Amino acid sequence: MSGFVGVVVSDPSLQGQFTQVELRSLKAKFVSLKRDSGHVTTKNLPGLMKKLRGLHEVVPEEEIAAFLSESYPDSDQEIEFESFLREYLNLQARVSAKEGSAAAGGGGAGGRKNSSSFLKSTITTLLHNLNQAEKSSYVAHINTYLGEDPFLKKYLPIDPSGNQLFDLIRDGVLLCKLINVAVPGTIDERAINKKRVLNPWERNENHTLCLNSAKAIGCTVVNIGTQDLVEGRPHLVLGLISQIIKIQLLADLNLKKTPQLVELFDDSKDIDEVLSLSPEKMLLRWMNHHLKKAGYKKTVNNFSSDVKRLPLKPHW
Repeated sequence: MSGFVGVVVSDPSLQGQFTQVELRSLKAKFVSLKRDSGHVTTKNLPGLMKKLRGLHEVVPEEEIAAFLSESYPDSDQEIEFESFLREYLNLQARVSAKEGSAAAGGGGAGGRKNSSSFLKSTITTLLHNLNQAEKSSYVAHINTYLGEDPFLKKYLPIDPSGNQLFDLIRDGVLLCKLINVAVPGTIDERAINKKRVLNPWERNENHTLCLNSAKAIGCTVVNIGTQDLVEGRPHLVLGLISQIIKIQLLADLNLKKTPQLVELFDDSKDIDEVLSLSPEKMLLRWMNHHLKKAGYKKTVNNFSSDVKRLPLKPHW
């Protein structure tokens, strides 16, 4: 598949938390500090970190030093670039939690000012926690439906425990293929650039085709761009894949392909109403129908917070 030239770190999930512009800027600052001081430790790193976006005028140097000492009790231990990136993300996450608590508690004008400053300056570098179980389910789906694809089969199956997924989507081929699995015929296969190594323009063409097609089948792609896919940013990639898979799975939710839905009709008056529901609403109604049969009296209105509050898991 295609390669990507830029600042590269060994952990793709870590790299995915930053844009290349951010990585180049952070790398330059880190190298400059190392060149001036000989090596980077908890003694000289706080002075650099206090100037970084999201931390500037929010966290004093002393607090940063105390935070770093938790991971590096030996103040002379050298810190490598990737460790620096992780500590930067961890510190941002801690500051975010702290500011959130202050805001929730109505912590005065100063607290609100700092919280606002932090939120404005960390739009693209917040730490996103990846759900391993969620990623594994998407990988299993891709392996099942694309495992025999003539072009992709030499790269599949994907190992769900690693970050191979984020590497494979960087040239756009896999996502375009997945869209065609969800809604067959959406993309003309001849329009997909499928050489083993793509140049930046060909790769960008694939990602533009992917995003336009994803939007056409009903995905929300407002906060994701071609560069995010080129860099394989995990939280954005998984968000897009989840939408594509959801569209595929819900497409079969009709009386022709799922005749069991006839149970939802209490009488003939319900038929038109049920058939006019969106697939997701129909699935919710199906779920509530069986929950009611199992003795659950409340109505589930969504598949997130309401499902989490269910006290039981009936065998349907």
